Amino acid sequence: MVASKYAKCDLMKSEFTQRAHDLPAHGLGLSVDVYSPDLLELVCALRAAQLEPDYLEIFKATTSALQWVRQQLPDLKLSYHGEGLWSTQPEFSRSGRQGVAEACAQLAALRSAWLNHECATKQMAGYAFGTYLPPLYTELSARMTAENVAYLQRQVDEDACRRGLDPALVLLEMPPLTYFGYGALPIPEFFRMVTDRTSCGLVLDIGHLWTVYRYTGSWQQQRLEDFVAQFLDAFPMERVIEIHVAGLAELPVAHTSGIGSQRHALPYWIDTHGAPIPGVLFDMLEQVLSHPGLTSLKGVALEVDTKPIAMIVEEFTQFRRRFGTMVQAVVPRGTRASSRPQRLSNADSAEGLQLTSAEEAVLKQQYRNYVQLVTTHDDPSFIRNLSLLGGALEDLNRYRDTYLPHELLHWGGELRDMFPEACRALTEADVSLARFVPFWFSRPRPEQDDYDFFLLKIDRFVEFTTQSCPAAAMIVVREADELRAAYGAANEPIGSAQVRA
Repeated sequence: MVASKYAKCDLMKSEFTQRAHDLPAHGLGLSVDVYSPDLLELVCALRAAQLEPDYLEIFKATTSALQWVRQQLPDLKLSYHGEGLWSTQPEFSRSGRQGVAEACAQLAALRSAWLNHECATKQMAGYAFGTYLPPLYTELSARMTAENVAYLQRQVDEDACRRGLDPALVLLEMPPLTYFGYGALPIPEFFRMVTDRTSCGLVLDIGHLWTVYRYTGSWQQQRLEDFVAQFLDAFPMERVIEIHVAGLAELPVAHTSGIGSQRHALPYWIDTHGAPIPGVLFDMLEQVLSHPGLTSLKGVALEVDTKPIAMIVEEFTQFRRRFGTMVQAVVPRGTRASSRPQRLSNADSAEGLQLTSAEEAVLKQQYRNYVQLVTTHDDPSFIRNLSLLGGALEDLNRYRDTYLPHELLHWGGELRDMFPEACRALTEADVSLARFVPFWFSRPRPEQDDYDFFLLKIDRFVEFTTQSCPAAAMIVVREADELRAAYGAANEPIGSAQVRA
């Protein structure tokens, strides 16, 4: 028998309470990449400054690389930041199985207490993007996300049971808005709907919260402090296991749209881990840490992948000096529970979550519309029930006209550096690289089981060059083979710096 709505909320709350109780306190940490900057060089620099973090959250790499990291840092708490698990998408439970299996292996390699993943996607409706697109903020999308997260948690639990390990808790991270969001459901309400239907935890990113303030137009209506207070009161703060803080910066490319800029606007900051952390984010963090609903917190981490080591050391010094005592006071609140309720079976957790086939078909069409809206200049008003999340059309055009071309042509690999000979051949044939952008979105393609934007970019550029300039086909294929070989070699940890004793 399917439980009532309110009974199911109580069941999910009970299961989360049990899982959160079992998680160890993590404290002050860093969310890092294995390679950029070199992880062990970073650890050496931190130890030299007597700044060893309480934990490191490691972004997805190869499983062998993560096994190596665990061997090098045997006594440090390591948690896991996944990638490629697009739980917002309707096909996830059918098409994401390879990625789920890999994530389970990497959780085991690190002995991670949680699996953090953005509540966002880089693949939808057969189209791929280089950076995260937030979900549609609608009731149907929230229910789909909850269904997929319940599936993911079941897979994590079953894999941990087979390995004889404690299961990691799935955490959903509230994603940034890169100039826009779509839907009519307020973001806190979206996450409340998800947590009412599943036992997942949440990650609250302070910089992402700033982008919500900026790109929903809230900055024009209320002070930042008032916005944060109102947002936190509506957000399921009791589910927040981890808090992230990362850099923000403007895209280093001029916006070329003919639409005039908003007068007296805030900066056009977007999530940029390699950039300095603005002071306003630390002020927001202090407000978040003071919220009475924050009862399950286990860790607070600066996200520092791609950031210079010297800047990381400086920011972590300031971070620990300002927030060390405050975090120590808040984190234990999440380790005390009046009771330890029996954990629910996976079947009970998932009961009654599934969308009907008709509802899933509607959501699939909405995501196809979403792709069309962000990659073309079609009027958003032509699609019913799919509107901007309070932001401005100018901001959406900033994404379409400036950010998206920059992402495909320059971000994650400068095409002229990756394919110097092929690009020269295209120039001689009077083929502009700008044509690569509409080519990329010219048709849907089968989604990759193991998403890797760099490898995808290589494959698509080979296809583009071969079609646009057949005379350069052999050149681009050779350069692509060299890139793949070099990339594969670079993704193993051989030759990395050694941690000082």
